[in-house]
Amino acid sequence: MKHFIETVRARYHYAWVVLKGLVKTDFKLRYQGSFLGVAWSVLQPLMLFCVMYLVFARFLRMTDGTPSYPVVLLLGISSWQFFSEATSVGLRSIVDRGDLLRKIHFPNYIVVVSATMSSLISYGINTVVVLVFALFNKVTFTWRILLLPLDVIQLYVLTLGVTFLLATMYVYFRDILHIWDVLQQALFYSVPIVYPLVMVLNFKSYGHMVAKVMMLNPIAQTIQDIRHNFIAPASTPTVWNQIGNPLIQAIPVLLTLALFVSGVFVFRKYEKKFAEIM
Repeated sequence: MKHFIETVRARYHYAWVVLKGLVKTDFKLRYQGSFLGVAWSVLQPLMLFCVMYLVFARFLRMTDGTPSYPVVLLLGISSWQFFSEATSVGLRSIVDRGDLLRKIHFPNYIVVVSATMSSLISYGINTVVVLVFALFNKVTFTWRILLLPLDVIQLYVLTLGVTFLLATMYVYFRDILHIWDVLQQALFYSVPIVYPLVMVLNFKSYGHMVAKVMMLNPIAQTIQDIRHNFIAPASTPTVWNQIGNPLIQAIPVLLTLALFVSGVFVFRKYEKKFAEIM
């Protein structure tokens, strides 16, 4: 076992050093020249939350009726912001780092991972802010908060898989950037982020069926699980408490793994031609 650990450490030590350097550089460059600097990683989702809360919760009355809904809304926006930011930045990462990849020899995947890790750091900061809001809102935490790391890991694996696919396609087809911007907007409103899933469940005819189909989307499933385990287990519908069939419950998790494996496979298959095409 000790020999195996030493072998793995020796094999990936250089990659780990490069990854840490790129993550630090990416995080610093993101806010370089900005007066508020890193504070924008907190202020951006907070301002978006204020707009969404005023429009959807106050004006349009889209709420689940619980006192914790503002915190649930903020947590959903922060989670989506991580997915959106990581995929958008990671999509361009190989092309943006093209000069570096041609000059220095290191695994190409590190560039994509570093882009998503920078977004993950911002997400961690935002989660601390959500925790502060939850404490002020007198949210009662349960043992399910112990499951939160598993939910975040699934969200990151899903994000990384999608980013590998997008980064590979962007090297060959630059139009994918504009296509992804449009798809993100459609995806944003197709999952219960700014509106509670309870509203869909309350539709008279096919509400329950539509809600179940929505929760099979791995993005919706992970964000609902994060909300459920962190803030509101009593009022947040999830695939686990709305669908009784274990095989159907496993679909979002299987889709997450399939997207990740597909992303890694496609990236590894075409990465040898990146330098030539760029």
